[in-house]
Amino acid sequence: MAERLIHPDKVHHWMCALWERAGSNPTEARLTADHLVRANLSGHDSHGIGMAARYVKSLKSNELKLNQTVTIAADHGPMVTIDGMHGMGQSVTHQAMEIAIARAKQHGVCVMGLRNSHHLGRVGHWAEQAVAAGLASVHFTNATGRHAMVAPWGGGRGRFLTNPFTVGIPRRNDDPILLDFATSAIAQGKVRVAYNKKKSDPNAQVPPGCLIDAKGQPTRDPAVMFEPAEGPWGALQTAAGHKGHALAVVCELLGAALTGGMTSQPAHRDAIQWAVWNNMLAIVFDPERIGPAEAFAAEARAFADWVRSAPLSGDTDRIMLPGEPERRARVERAQGLPVDLGTLAELDEAARTIDPALPTLSSLAHG
Repeated sequence: MAERLIHPDKVHHWMCALWERAGSNPTEARLTADHLVRANLSGHDSHGIGMAARYVKSLKSNELKLNQTVTIAADHGPMVTIDGMHGMGQSVTHQAMEIAIARAKQHGVCVMGLRNSHHLGRVGHWAEQAVAAGLASVHFTNATGRHAMVAPWGGGRGRFLTNPFTVGIPRRNDDPILLDFATSAIAQGKVRVAYNKKKSDPNAQVPPGCLIDAKGQPTRDPAVMFEPAEGPWGALQTAAGHKGHALAVVCELLGAALTGGMTSQPAHRDAIQWAVWNNMLAIVFDPERIGPAEAFAAEARAFADWVRSAPLSGDTDRIMLPGEPERRARVERAQGLPVDLGTLAELDEAARTIDPALPTLSSLAHG
């Protein structure tokens, strides 16, 4: 069997223990575990617990800094720039969003720039943090890593990373709308998951139209993103062709260049070993200061009903709104997270480098 099931509570406890033994304070360890496990629960294994192995390598190479408190680099009331101090993304982004939420409640809106965060994970998590406070948010995020992984539209080699775009919209007495997608055809982490599965299943592939090889030719083989070890590598293609390309460029400029963060130019990547650095521009606002809340709720509900009333096409079983697939996955995975054997092996090895006395994650698996 290529996967094992582990109860989310067991994974969460193990992840907290991993980061506390690595040196995180209990709050940072919990925030990290909360975020990574919730990503898996939401069906986004690409941004879930599998990332912890890379985080450990980043820590060991003195890139990731634990227990950082964010600093305010520029403060203009409803507009604020925050430096993540190369800290754990799940902690420093939580801190930055707390500041943005407080400012939005005071002023009605906050435009917040966050720079120099270690991998901040699934950006939808931060939109959910705003939604939980009754606020809407729009996020433009860039990423910088060891090498560029996404080819521009019409290009044959990578020039930027997956640069996600995210929107969270609260709705009274209804589930929120949560849009969160990479501007690449699929997230890089999904290629990593497929590559790890390939270790036990040689036929593991990514969907068509997602990858090109080092010669610029279409392929479904995830190995082109990882082998040979020193490249040249293939690249992800952009989502929806030129549209994903254009949105990725906007995320790079607003998320990084504007906030004082690093864009994905080679000069910024040469010193990176394992870290993924993120920068983000978030617009957080109170929707009830724009128009009557009751009118918005009624119109949004009527529109949602109209969208869902369309006859089904193909093999879909229902029409879903943004955020519904994640809520469905949380129900389906509540009693067990599927983790492929390759990812389990990576996490067990990461744990051994932190503390050989820490039980392996694979020892908690069943199925």
